[in-house]
Amino acid sequence: GDEKLSVMERVLQSNPILEAFGNAKTLRNDNSSRFGKFIELGFNRAGVLQGAKVQTYLLEKVRIGYHASGERNYHIFYQLLRGATEEQHHKYCFHDGLTGGLELANYFHLTGQGGAPQLREFTDEEGLKYTLKSMRSMGFSEQKVDHVLSIIAGILHLGQVKFESKMSDGGQEIAQIADMKTVEDAAKLLGVDIDKLITALTVRILVTRNEEMRIDLTPNKAADARDSLAKMVYGAMFLWVVKAVNDCIMWENDSDIRSSAGVLDIFGFESFAINSFEQLCINFTNEALQQQFNKFIFKLEQEEYDRESIDGAFINFADNQDCLDTIAARPKGILALLDDECKLGLRGNDKSWVTKLNQTYLSGKNQTVSDNTRYSATKMQQAKGIFCVRHFAGNVEYTAETNFLEKNRDEIPLTAKSLFEEDSSDLIKEIYTVQKDQSEDPTVAQAGKPVKQKTVSQQFKVQLTSLIEMIEKTDPHYIR
Repeated sequence: GDEKLSVMERVLQSNPILEAFGNAKTLRNDNSSRFGKFIELGFNRAGVLQGAKVQTYLLEKVRIGYHASGERNYHIFYQLLRGATEEQHHKYCFHDGLTGGLELANYFHLTGQGGAPQLREFTDEEGLKYTLKSMRSMGFSEQKVDHVLSIIAGILHLGQVKFESKMSDGGQEIAQIADMKTVEDAAKLLGVDIDKLITALTVRILVTRNEEMRIDLTPNKAADARDSLAKMVYGAMFLWVVKAVNDCIMWENDSDIRSSAGVLDIFGFESFAINSFEQLCINFTNEALQQQFNKFIFKLEQEEYDRESIDGAFINFADNQDCLDTIAARPKGILALLDDECKLGLRGNDKSWVTKLNQTYLSGKNQTVSDNTRYSATKMQQAKGIFCVRHFAGNVEYTAETNFLEKNRDEIPLTAKSLFEEDSSDLIKEIYTVQKDQSEDPTVAQAGKPVKQKTVSQQFKVQLTSLIEMIEKTDPHYIR
């Protein structure tokens, strides 16, 4: 029915939509959230729930382009492919006849890499019903629901685009689209201009002092451009969904809120065979939260000793501030030097960044461990561009040449800007604006100059600082 949902029901209904867009099956867990989340519930003087707001951190965008065998991409893709009606199949260009007998979820490149396994607890068809119910209870009109699903379908078609190589007039190997029908479907469903989409996939525009240079991409580079475009659209879509949820569940007046309770559900410490930028950000978060936890427990211990009139001078406080500084402090922290390297434009690269790290922390002759013992790299590791950070949970090896710079820049190419800003549908414009608002740095805007984009680590440090400040104002409870 159309009756107004209570605040509590709206808050609960927001969960399926966040899970559809932000959760995926991993080898360990069928419903793993691939982003950090802080949800705050606001209560008035009488203790009545007035609303809630959700803050999200670091969606795992890498998953859009690649997932391992036995894993899946985000739930929403499988829900749409397996739960779509006959009419939607037609509308979203899911032509079963093209798949050579393969099920759609196995046929599409973005969903089929891991074998598109079913979930154990419930089917994707049921999942789609939950997601649609959640969207409608968040106040999405039928037209908006259709537009959102259409963009999801557009991303799937974008992942199908393949490139052939042809020779340019200058004798260079350059990419051309192998199958125009796929690009037409993708452009139509995403709500963008087809010619601009082709340009975004096959051309890079560089702006030097006063002129634009068009560089034709090779087939390999075009495939990278396709994947980063898919990640960008999906990442922006996720932020837009979170904003739409907040618009629906947020309390109306801050002055009504007398107290609040928050739940932080965030990624744990990570150490894999190869660790990259994402792991460094995640482990930095855990390092900061661990310090917060240590301080809190230390304070409780001291209060206990004071109550018992025992001298607490001998309690050891495990302080990891030196590790936090090694990762993030200006001017010499690992992330600070990464931001500096990102400012060098084409001259900056992963290799020269890791060389600078070693020069900063291992300046002594044959030195392999930093003076504060938090940073290390053996001669062999230095040769491979690997460095280690000793976190509270152990030593982690990070491999520098895994696109640290590119992931930190997370730049929107000029070709993509014109794709989303001109001749595009209202929803794509709206989604793109949400993305831009998060990544642009208004503090350094200068008249007549393009706005600077904040790097991912800059955005993330701001989020993390405000999260820690928030926790310090509360009475925390820790759940294993």
